[in-house]
Amino acid sequence: MRVRQLSTRDAGFDAAFAQLVAIDTAIDRRIDAAASAIVDDVRRRGDEALLEYTNRFDRADAPSVAALEMPAADLRMALESLPLADRAALEAAARRIQAFHEKQRGESWSLTEDDGTELGQRITALDSVGVYVPGGLAAYPSSVLMNVIPARVAGVSEIVMVSPAPDGERNALVLAAAALAGVTRAFAVGGAQAVAALAYGTETVPAVDKIVGPGNAYVAAAKRHVFGAVGIDMIAGPSEILVICDGATDPDWIAMDLFSQAEHDELAQAILLTPDASFVERVQASIARLLPTMPRREIIEKSLAGRGALILTRDLEDACAVANRIAPEHLEISTDEPARWAALIRHAGAIFLGRHSSESLGDYCAGPNHVLPTARTARFSSPLGVYDFQKRTSLIRVSPQGACALGEIAARLADGERLPAHAASARYRMRR
Repeated sequence: MRVRQLSTRDAGFDAAFAQLVAIDTAIDRRIDAAASAIVDDVRRRGDEALLEYTNRFDRADAPSVAALEMPAADLRMALESLPLADRAALEAAARRIQAFHEKQRGESWSLTEDDGTELGQRITALDSVGVYVPGGLAAYPSSVLMNVIPARVAGVSEIVMVSPAPDGERNALVLAAAALAGVTRAFAVGGAQAVAALAYGTETVPAVDKIVGPGNAYVAAAKRHVFGAVGIDMIAGPSEILVICDGATDPDWIAMDLFSQAEHDELAQAILLTPDASFVERVQASIARLLPTMPRREIIEKSLAGRGALILTRDLEDACAVANRIAPEHLEISTDEPARWAALIRHAGAIFLGRHSSESLGDYCAGPNHVLPTARTARFSSPLGVYDFQKRTSLIRVSPQGACALGEIAARLADGERLPAHAASARYRMRR
C-alpha cells in the first residue's frame, strides 16, 4: 500500500492537513443511549442488574456478583504460576514505573507571615480508586501497572480493579499484574455496568472516588455519565504517534514505529514528519515490504489508509511547528541533537528523544506513564500520574493581627460586591 503523502510547501497543505487531523467529536448516540440506560439500571438495581448484564454480555453463568470477585489468593497464585521470564519482565517494569512515579508525590507545605498568620496546603490521597482493565481478546497487564502503581504511590488505601472475562477466561498476566501492583479487590466484570458499579456501588462492589483506565466506546460513554458523582482520568481517543526524523534513522525502524500505534485500532493515527524527500520514499518502501509480515496487517493498513501520512516539511523547525498543531499523544524525535528540537515542542503527551527511544518502550517499561492525552488534549492536559490520586486542601490560620489587616481588605471588596454579611463577618474580627 502507499501511505498518503503531503508537503508543507504545497498550496493546498493546510486544507489537506486539516482533513487529516480532524477529530470526530460527535458521540455515537446509540452507544451513548445504551450506556446511559445501563448506568441508570445498575444505579437503581445494584447487584441484580450488574449480574444480569455480566451474564448476558460476557456469556457468564455466575450465580451472584460475589462469585465474580477474584480473591487475593487467586491473584497471588497467578503471579506465582507465571513462567519465570514473564514474571521477571513484569517485576522489572513495575520497579521502573514505581521509581519514576515516586518522584511525583506531592508534599504538604506551609508558610508563616510576619504577623503570625499561617497559610498552607495539605496533600492527601484519595480514599478509593477503581481501575478499569480491558479484557477478552485483548489483555493489558501494562495498563494494570500504569494505573494501579501511581495510585498506590499516592497512598490510596482501596484500589478496586474491574476487568471483563468473556466466557470465563481470566488472563493470568492481568491477574499477576494486579497482585504485583497492589490491587485490593478485583471483579470479573466489565462494560458500562462495571463503571456504574464503581461509581455508585452495589451490594457487593464498593463505590470509589475516582475511576481510571481505558475501555471501549461503551466504557467511555459510561465514564462521561458518571463524572461528577466520581472523578475520572480522561476520555481517551484512538492512539496516536508522530515521528519527527531528519532522515538518518533506519527507515525500517520508523515504519515499525508507525505500525506500533496503527495496530491498536483502525482509527489510530501514525504520521511521519521529515525534511528529507528521499527518506519519505525509503519509509514508504519499508512500509510496503514489512506490512505483509505483520499479524495485525489488516488493522494497520486501514489505520494508515484512513489517518496515516508521510509529510515532507521545509526543515526540522517546520516539523516542530506542525507537531505543535497536532499536539500528539506520542512524539518521537529521531534526530541528532533531539533535545534541541524538543525545546520547540509545546504540546505532546510524551516525547521520546533520540533514535533508540521507541514509543513501545514507553508503553511497557521505561517508567513514565503510558496513559496520555489524545485528540489534541495535550494542549491542556497531562499524563496520568500520582497527582491524579492526590487532593489538595488549603489551610488558613489567621492571627489576631492578621484579622485586622486582612479584614480591611476583605470588607472593602465585599462592600464592592454588595455582600454585606461577608463584610460584617470580616469587620467583627477587627474589633478585638
